[in-house]
Amino acid sequence: MKSAEAVVAALFILIGALVMTDSVRLGFRWADDGPQAGYFPFYVGLLICTAGLVNFVQALLIPPAKNGAFVEVGQLKLVLAVLVPTAVYAALIAWIGIYVASTLFIAYFMRRLGGYAWWKTAAVSVGNSVVFFVVFEIWFKIPLPKGPVEAFLRIH
Repeated sequence: MKSAEAVVAALFILIGALVMTDSVRLGFRWADDGPQAGYFPFYVGLLICTAGLVNFVQALLIPPAKNGAFVEVGQLKLVLAVLVPTAVYAALIAWIGIYVASTLFIAYFMRRLGGYAWWKTAAVSVGNSVVFFVVFEIWFKIPLPKGPVEAFLRIH
């Protein structure tokens, strides 16, 4: 537990330092006409660094008696049951488009984790993609990543 807390706190310190560094590049002082572009982000970064430092010190002060396991095997399996398919989904969007990838993603979760019947899985996963296609592509005219299926169907 101690090492996980310390690593996360250190990451927050690094993120805050990055924000502060870029804010200095933009200008973080008060100018004659008001705050410069990096003024508010600089102080947000400073708050992030401060909070990260406090958490880092608290992590180091965790007594050995309370320094338990960060995650148990059962918990990790549950996290990975969602994380791995989500990573595969994100990778598939570039290859097969968002609509087909979303259909497969929803179908996987409904069937594998929900145990729904095939007809319900197909209806919801395909129906969801059709609704989002109509909303984004037709109504709002916002093109989303398409793949070979949409190209085959000549959907623009």
